[in-house]
Amino acid sequence: MKRLLLVVAAGLAVVALAGAVGLPDLAGAQDAAPAGDTVTVTGVGSVETVPNEAQMSFGVETRRPTAKAAVDANADAMRKVINALRQAGAREIATQWVSVYPVSNGEGTFDGYSASNSVSATSDVDDAAALIDAAVDAGANQVSGPGLGRSDAEKLYREALSKAVADARARAEVLAKAAGRSLGAITSISEGGASPLPYYDYAQRAGGEASTPIVPGQQETAATISVTFTLR
Repeated sequence: MKRLLLVVAAGLAVVALAGAVGLPDLAGAQDAAPAGDTVTVTGVGSVETVPNEAQMSFGVETRRPTAKAAVDANADAMRKVINALRQAGAREIATQWVSVYPVSNGEGTFDGYSASNSVSATSDVDDAAALIDAAVDAGANQVSGPGLGRSDAEKLYREALSKAVADARARAEVLAKAAGRSLGAITSISEGGASPLPYYDYAQRAGGEASTPIVPGQQETAATISVTFTLR
C-alpha cells in the first residue's frame, strides 16, 4: 500500500511540474488564427488629366539622279525645317534617322536616289498645330504624331499608385468583414503595370488660327498593385 501511494504522489508531482513549466494551452491554440491566414487583393488607381505636351516627327525626302545630289539637296531642305521648328518654339529637337537608297520607276528601271532625314520634336499642346504648319511651310513632306502626354507623368503615376493602395485596402476590408474577420498587417505588396490611357473629349480644341487642328482630349494615368494582408 505504501508503494502504491508513492507512485500516485509521483504522478501528481509530474502533473504539477508540467503546469509550472507551461505546457501548450490547447484551448488558446484553437482560438488563434492559423499560420499563413491571409487575403490577397488587386487595387487599381487612376488620375485624369488633359495632356500638355505633344511629341512629333518631321522629315524631308528628296530625289536626285545621284546619291550625292540627293543627300546634298536633302540636307539643305532639312536645315530649313529645323530652323522653322526652332522659331515655332519646338523643344528637344533630335535626329531620328538619315537614309539614302536607289529607287526605280513604275517599269522597274533605275530612277535615281532618294534621301531622307527625320527629326523628333516636343512642344506644348497649344503650339503643336503651329509647329506642324511651320515645318510643312518650310518643306517637310513627312509628318507623324502628335503623341500626347504630360510633362509631370511620373508625379501623376505616383498619385495613381497611392489611390491603388487605398483601393486594395477597401476591397480587402470588404472580404474580411464578409468572412467575420478583420485586417492585420500587409505582408507583401507588388506593383503592376501602368500606362497612360487616352480618351477624347471633342468639345476641347486647341485655339488659334492654325490650319492643322489638334484635339488634346483627356488622358487617364492608371496604376495596378497586388497586396496581401494578414487576417485577424
